[in-house]
Amino acid sequence: MKKQIEAFESKYKKKETPKFDIGDTVDVHFRIKEENKMRVQVFSGVVIGEKGPGVRKTFTVRRISYGEGVERVFPTHSPLVEKIVVRKRGKARRAKLYYLRGRKGKRATKVREKIVREEKSE
Repeated sequence: MKKQIEAFESKYKKKETPKFDIGDTVDVHFRIKEENKMRVQVFSGVVIGEKGPGVRKTFTVRRISYGEGVERVFPTHSPLVEKIVVRKRGKARRAKLYYLRGRKGKRATKVREKIVREEKSE
């Protein structure tokens, strides 16, 4: 049974998904259908959690919009998610950053930054 599920899921799995972790600030580009036209909308925020294995994997992004916290759950392998761009690497010591929900103002999106050295290409 497990092999059948893996074979079924492999058809829907995206070839390339960017590597991002909890605490990273990301831009998620996803398609929205309005009336009869499709357009791309960008949702920027901090990744506060991941859930599920394989094709069923989802991640939650939180941002502050006009003083209100907005969270959105995205399926990683959805065809509606066009691309995920990692803007900043965060350093989180928890698997879920739900404690950000109780914070106000600037501290609501504050996560320690991870210093990443860029590799030199020769």
